[in-house]
Amino acid sequence: MAVSTRFAVATHILAFLASHRDQPQTSEAIAKSAGTNPSVVRRLLCALAEEGLSTSQLGKGGGAMLAKGPRKISLLDIFNAVEAPALVQPPRSIPDEKCSVGGNIQPVFESAVKNAEEAFMAELDAITLKDVVKDIKARRSKK
Repeated sequence: MAVSTRFAVATHILAFLASHRDQPQTSEAIAKSAGTNPSVVRRLLCALAEEGLSTSQLGKGGGAMLAKGPRKISLLDIFNAVEAPALVQPPRSIPDEKCSVGGNIQPVFESAVKNAEEAFMAELDAITLKDVVKDIKARRSKK
């Protein structure tokens, strides 16, 4: 099963932009930092721009920038910009309703997943991009 890295890379992109707020950054520079392809960065920047998290400046010396301050961007904002709405998808097949497990598993499973997703989303909402950049700087200074 493939696991998405969009959220992690999008967070890296915005942390990079927040750390270099003095000038626009090219997708090539961001991609080098993130260890990915510039086309991946451009696709994610488009999704982030649609949600008002990044913007771009065209022309010579242009590039991507934060659309608002890092204090106003939560990890939940980033997650919602680049990931599918549900963390866990229900099975594609329909369980046997006559089975004691198959006839009852869906509501039990959905309740557990709903509670877990709410906790996950609340944690992401409590962490800002400013917090991420602050932690990066603290780790960098320890080296």
